Amino acid sequence: MKLLKTLPGARRLIAIGAVLLAAVSLQLPGPAQATPSPVVGGTRAAQGEFPFMVRLSMGCGGSLYTQQIVLTAAHCVSGSGPNTSITATAGVVDLQDPRAVTARSTEVLQAPGYFGYGKDWALVKLDRPVALPTLATATTPEYDTGTFTVAGWGSAREGGAQQRYLLKAEVPHVSDAVCQQAYGSSLVPEEELCAGYVQTGGVDTCQGDSGGPMFRRDAVGQWIQVGIVSWGQGCARPGYPGVYTEVSAFAAEIAAAAAAL
Repeated sequence: MKLLKTLPGARRLIAIGAVLLAAVSLQLPGPAQATPSPVVGGTRAAQGEFPFMVRLSMGCGGSLYTQQIVLTAAHCVSGSGPNTSITATAGVVDLQDPRAVTARSTEVLQAPGYFGYGKDWALVKLDRPVALPTLATATTPEYDTGTFTVAGWGSAREGGAQQRYLLKAEVPHVSDAVCQQAYGSSLVPEEELCAGYVQTGGVDTCQGDSGGPMFRRDAVGQWIQVGIVSWGQGCARPGYPGVYTEVSAFAAEIAAAAAAL
């Protein structure tokens, strides 16, 4: 069963379910159902530690692709076109911090051809640039292994409430072969990455974390985004790693779409 990591009230796609650190969303392919949660097994991030993190008002996460475009998950939005209904909050780890920077959406682009399997990316254009650092995206699979960082305002436990404070955690890469043992044909290896503690569980993204970035350091020590929180079975369950959109597989398409927004 494929569960997307999205909040209640968020768009229901084909089946949904949550995994990952304490703030991700869920979604299943086939029947649809959405449920919320945050980074499980995470710790609180420091103010300014991940300045590119964005919280979207539909209950998803995202990252600043440019200062006026947020990269998130396709299952977090309802389609492409003009959209002024989304509020983006950035610049703080505490969502109630008066220093928070907010902006409204003007347009959304959902990955062309998205239907619940793979291709789980989308762009949200804001009504103005926000003066915060952006997050570089991987353009090759070079950084698709190793240990990754995930962060979000989703649930800290499966079925739990969304978080006020940004949580973070580290998760190791899981090979496609091992991930397919858990998810079988629901996994799209050419378009998705898996990460988590297969044997023990305990650390993962969860409902409300959907659309947020999975990132690591590049060769010169800068943060680079390799994944987008997408789906999984439950949150931090042994045997079920989190599944992320493989950013490098869509790098050229994302760049072209952003340039056209």
